Amino acid sequence: MNTLATLDDTDTLQQADALVDELAQLLEREFEALKVQDLDQFEILLSGKNHLLAELTRLTGVTQLADADKLGEHWNEFRTRMLACRDMHRRNEILIMRKLDAIRGALESLNVTNAPSPVEVYDRLGQIKRIRRLRGFTEV
Repeated sequence: MNTLATLDDTDTLQQADALVDELAQLLEREFEALKVQDLDQFEILLSGKNHLLAELTRLTGVTQLADADKLGEHWNEFRTRMLACRDMHRRNEILIMRKLDAIRGALESLNVTNAPSPVEVYDRLGQIKRIRRLRGFTEV
């Protein structure tokens, strides 16, 4: 269906509601997989999420945010639930970004060829390790 869902299509609305339920559950499982860093499970869930979103687009005809406003009033609950799913997706995105920042920080602390790291590194005895930058033969 390339057009927006019709105003009186209760069957389409019921199908869309069922898909939103699946999407919400999937986003919650995605969050749990991200928390424990189960990337294999996350990849599987990501594929499922993309499939559900494609199916919702096909059912409703909504491809842009403005399209959702063109659906009838009886789609209000659907819109509200989709906004909740959007918030769950954003929460998952924030978690991914925080984990990536932590990884970048760890990598920066291990990179000894750069200027002194803002992150302190400890040796085996628990002492702060002084990372000395090696000077090139042209530096005094």
